[in-house]
Amino acid sequence: MALGKIVGKTTTNEFEFVVEQETKKFEYVEVNHKNYGRVLCQIDEIERDEDNEIAHCIVLGYKDDEKVKTPRIPFEPGAEVSLAEDDLIKSIIKLDNPQSGAQMGKLDGKDIDVFLDLNKILSMHMSVLAKSGSGKSYAVGVLIEEMITRNIPLLVIDPHGEYSTLKFKNNSKDDIKKLKGFNLKPQAFNVQEFGDPNIVPGVRPIRLGGSADKDELIHLMPSKLTNAQLAVLFSSLKSIKTPDFGSLIGALEAEESNAKWVLISMIERLHNLEIFSESNVSYNEFLKPGVCSIINMKGVDPEVQELIVYKLCKDLFELRKKGKLPPFFLIIEEAHNYCPERSFGETKASKIIRNIASEGRKFGLGLCVISQRPARVDKSILSQCSTQLVLKVTNPNDLKAITASIEGLTSSTEKEIQNLQIGTALVTGLTEVPLFINIRPRKSLHGGKAKAFIEDSTFVEKVDEFKEKKILPIIKPANFSKALQGNMRTILVPCYNFLCVDEGVEFNLLIEMANGGIVFDKENFKTKLLPDMKLIDQKKINILRYAFKKNKFKEADLISALGLNLGINEDLAYLAKIGYLNKVGDVYSLSDKYVFSKLSNQKNSFIIESEEIGYDEKLPTKVNLDDIIERLKAFTTIKDRTECYLVTLED
Repeated sequence: MALGKIVGKTTTNEFEFVVEQETKKFEYVEVNHKNYGRVLCQIDEIERDEDNEIAHCIVLGYKDDEKVKTPRIPFEPGAEVSLAEDDLIKSIIKLDNPQSGAQMGKLDGKDIDVFLDLNKILSMHMSVLAKSGSGKSYAVGVLIEEMITRNIPLLVIDPHGEYSTLKFKNNSKDDIKKLKGFNLKPQAFNVQEFGDPNIVPGVRPIRLGGSADKDELIHLMPSKLTNAQLAVLFSSLKSIKTPDFGSLIGALEAEESNAKWVLISMIERLHNLEIFSESNVSYNEFLKPGVCSIINMKGVDPEVQELIVYKLCKDLFELRKKGKLPPFFLIIEEAHNYCPERSFGETKASKIIRNIASEGRKFGLGLCVISQRPARVDKSILSQCSTQLVLKVTNPNDLKAITASIEGLTSSTEKEIQNLQIGTALVTGLTEVPLFINIRPRKSLHGGKAKAFIEDSTFVEKVDEFKEKKILPIIKPANFSKALQGNMRTILVPCYNFLCVDEGVEFNLLIEMANGGIVFDKENFKTKLLPDMKLIDQKKINILRYAFKKNKFKEADLISALGLNLGINEDLAYLAKIGYLNKVGDVYSLSDKYVFSKLSNQKNSFIIESEEIGYDEKLPTKVNLDDIIERLKAFTTIKDRTECYLVTLED
């Protein structure tokens, strides 16, 4: 179908044509060149004025003796521009190689299957970048399915347990129908998981090698060592043959220096994590052809996650360099947590991931980093990823990071990243031009979404069932279990736990929302109210300060101390009326119902737990959250708040 004719100045790389038939940005077009025959081009931008619609095009290439070449002679003005035929698109972009390619989906706007070259992905490193909820984990799941099918050993660092469902078939009726369009059907894949069995039942425990050289031991320490501690550590290491944690603790105990105690505490902490063990899992177990090994770190402390990623990556890389492990593909989800941009700090794993990015391809170790915050990922690592899979990104800083890491990205394509639909990805590095792909449905069940309580139920039904379970964030009294045995009534008090900061020191304040009091004794539910500073002027504040210093005082004492007289009687009467002062006879005292000291004196270390709980009564919220926030702002800086319930008991 003819779309228009070339006008104006042309080059071997670009040209413009007047649009006569409706078309769209990034559409593939072809022009018949008098010297080269059919040439594939792509619309890069479309402009419209009062008279015409002009399409700007880039030249992609033509086929010559099974090779793709670019013209060396520009098109002639007046040449006809037509909608590109599918056969020309396939021959130039080379998307139809099912033998060595990963079937990722269809070319956007076309019924053309896209097979990405797996050899290039595995040997060139890859990054998958997108904002949260744009489908990056889903797209990676499709890629993993293709790699398992081709018996590529895979290791996935999975902080949230999103990829566990690869072992289940996709049961979505809509997806099953769409899969038929790709000549595919639902499939469960061979997966083995390692994690904390106490958190994720059924996973194998993560047990890594318990021995380490002295440099590695120093690197594993939770904090930086002093010179005295380093001297004691080196002295102890000399006296043992194999520097494992157990023998090192014994050697340290024999040292005379007091610096040993901090070291022993650190090493015992590492030892007690139980991830460093002499009875460790053989590293060959992690890498099996046709099997995806998942390091499921759901619920694992972030500091411990860093140690696991560091130790695992380091040992696997060293063994791969020695040829003791097969070539494999390492996928790191939420990569900004393990290899952040250096301005955001270093983690234990930063250096080894940088080494893998720069040297891994030489030794048959492919790397894929995935992140929803590209700006926070180490730029040197992103720059080593020659293949990029980019889904929707809107954050300006993240867009800049993507632009800096992708060569040949046009301003038009950069703008389009912000407008991508969920499930549509921009792929660069595998072909001469960026490709927009509609990702195919997963053959396996997708795990990167909210977990369903009942299969095939609607989202609203899932929420309703969660409510019925009465799983709530609660703060319990210490005697909760014992009190329940005495048939006491359980009452839930709505609260907010505010994270505040004063003079650089953070602290928590628990404020109950039934009356607006700060909870300072959760066992007996004792509270103090926040004064409303809008009710008092500076003169009354000075009176309260004086009252804070004195246990009791009379009006004459106040006048003598402050040198004030006019209106003092009215001010004292007002402060007594609003409850900030108590008056007995002619003696005043500060009310103990309110907090007049530093708020940090009322700080708490209460633990909020999400539990299923039965209760007799839930108190209603009677105070306005915005009013509480305004009162707090007069005394402190609020950094965050968490909604919860305080469990109280009564006979």
